[in-house]
Amino acid sequence: MHIGVVGGTFDPIHYGHLRVAEEVREGLGLDRVIFMPAAIPPHKPDEGTTPPEVRIDMVRLAVADNPSFEVSSIEIERGGKSYTIDTVKELKKGGDEDLVISLIMGSDSFNDITSWMDYRELLELANIVIVPRPGYAAEKLAEALPVELARKFRYDTATESYINSAGMSVTYLETARFDVSSSDIRRRVKEGRSIRYLLPPQVADHIAKHGLYKTK
Repeated sequence: MHIGVVGGTFDPIHYGHLRVAEEVREGLGLDRVIFMPAAIPPHKPDEGTTPPEVRIDMVRLAVADNPSFEVSSIEIERGGKSYTIDTVKELKKGGDEDLVISLIMGSDSFNDITSWMDYRELLELANIVIVPRPGYAAEKLAEALPVELARKFRYDTATESYINSAGMSVTYLETARFDVSSSDIRRRVKEGRSIRYLLPPQVADHIAKHGLYKTK
């Protein structure tokens, strides 16, 4: 079983998240992709973030029509700051012994990976799939990682990825580039502007129904 994991705040989820997940699923032949809303994102201030139970409802609405997509509440149920290393360990503990996990992340996140909790161990437990994020050129391994760690990876021509001694890979995968962000969507709602065609209509309806992101 080979699964992809897309983590994030998803405040709100939009077509950029969904399209990237679909292209990675198809490109790497993943069995399924799990969307993992964070309880408290470590790299973002918690103040002003929409409550997790509201954010996960939006994600469920967004992926409901794709049988290859799932939503997990692991990080929300765990509470506190959501560290990816804890999530990967939990998935492996409760899953198949042969479970392979590929973490799908934007180039901006990978460029900052050395600030992640236990990132060295993370690179030995899960594959990393780096997708382009507008405005952030993906750094090479030798730029993003300490030199001694980057040297542990070798390029594999068959998979077009970099593989380390633990058998885990780092793959740079070109996908459609959607210059849309959750922060921009929130700003548009606050300003009374249209968010049509930026996210699934059912999510837009949910935002309108519950008055999310409006000035209080």
